[in-house]
Amino acid sequence: MKKLAFEYGEGLMEAELPDNTDVFVPGETVADPPALENIVESTRKAILNPIGLKPISEQVSKGSKVVIVFPDRVKGGFQENSHRKVSTAIIIEECLKAGVEKKDIHLVCSNGLHRKMTKEEIKTILGDKLFNDYWWSHQITNHDSEDWDNLVDLGCDEMGNPVIMNKKVYEADLAVLIGHVLGNPYGGYSGGYKHCATGITHWKSIASHHVPHVMHRDDFTPVNSHSLMRRKFDSIGQHMEKCMGKKFFACDAVLDTAQRQIAVFAGYAKEIQPLSWEIADQRTYVPWATKKYDVIVFGMPQNFHYGNGMGTNPILMMQAVSAQIIRHKRVLSDNCVVICSSICNGYFHDEEFPAYRRVYDLFQKDYHNVLPDLEKYGEYLAQDEEYIAKYRFNFGYHPYHTFSMISCGHIAEKHCSAIYVVGAYEPGYARSMGMKTRATFEEALKDAEKYVGKTPNILALPRAFKTASVHLGMQEGAF
Repeated sequence: MKKLAFEYGEGLMEAELPDNTDVFVPGETVADPPALENIVESTRKAILNPIGLKPISEQVSKGSKVVIVFPDRVKGGFQENSHRKVSTAIIIEECLKAGVEKKDIHLVCSNGLHRKMTKEEIKTILGDKLFNDYWWSHQITNHDSEDWDNLVDLGCDEMGNPVIMNKKVYEADLAVLIGHVLGNPYGGYSGGYKHCATGITHWKSIASHHVPHVMHRDDFTPVNSHSLMRRKFDSIGQHMEKCMGKKFFACDAVLDTAQRQIAVFAGYAKEIQPLSWEIADQRTYVPWATKKYDVIVFGMPQNFHYGNGMGTNPILMMQAVSAQIIRHKRVLSDNCVVICSSICNGYFHDEEFPAYRRVYDLFQKDYHNVLPDLEKYGEYLAQDEEYIAKYRFNFGYHPYHTFSMISCGHIAEKHCSAIYVVGAYEPGYARSMGMKTRATFEEALKDAEKYVGKTPNILALPRAFKTASVHLGMQEGAF
């Protein structure tokens, strides 16, 4: 037997799996492309030689208003030479050289419907110098998708998507997007137009793409960059540019497993997206498998991605399982089974995820058999004044975020024969979401024989939620 350890709460859970279990660890099983040797100079070169746009020095001067949009803590690294820190500093330097006054530079965190970043988190994201230069003069803010004094309604784009965006960004003479090109189950990659379409908009814009009729299409799973969702991102972003009368100055870095820069591209998002994806594909879409897997095994910590409680909040647990299915569906059999460790202790973390418990309770009654049955409540709860206040002033996720997660959470049920949670403290939470429960991996694998037989092909992902994921494919298949 093969002994492995999987994430489990704040610790690990050991498992004995058959010797023929295949193990994949991003960045180790298959090496990432090499990271940049001189990150600062490579970033500077990209910014000074933008693709499809004039250099910053020719776009701004004294009196110009500059807004730099940077991602929240959910994506990207925090190291001293992280992309956010390096690129933001260089862009500010170029603006100041061109005559822009410091008081006319504003930094906006693109938290979208995520909870707002605290002062301490902003400092960690941007570093001490940028923080101290701009925080105390109120030139760093979180996006507030419910602050109608700082939103502008741009009507609908050519696809009919509502486009409501941050007013500071809309009115800027130079609007900069600092993005991370990192494998993402929602539309293939972060960065590019996904950044502005999700990070500086309103829930009504999000509700045009993070919904069942988009996410449950055949072009969404397995993950790719050509889905309807991705086309909506592009359409929304380009509609913003059309209405602004200018193009975003995008600066996107392709990141590796450790959040280090592999390449940096700057310029017109429409032109740099395909260039950055070409490089990112070398790390992200990995043609590795020689067979289809009947069982996929991984562990779920309590604190990851969206925050503390993601691995115990029942709705977010389903979303996290589905994300692995979306990423790896190309190598999974049609009747695949998921086995996942989680302490599953009923910790919703209501302070950060205030609407989640209410939506979970709704799912347990009134003829709600599958998660998409709850979609009809999205508009109602998205306007709940208590939840909106918690989003705006108390660092809670926006209530509509819950519904975007529900749309994803159903995908695991669509594509799996069974989902097992092992080691649950309060297994009723897992069962109430349609998952099966067992005490150990070994017991779950034994029970799964009814779906996959006695000698299934097993794929183990022991670092599934602790490193940046890849999207696995077959060695002989095309992505």
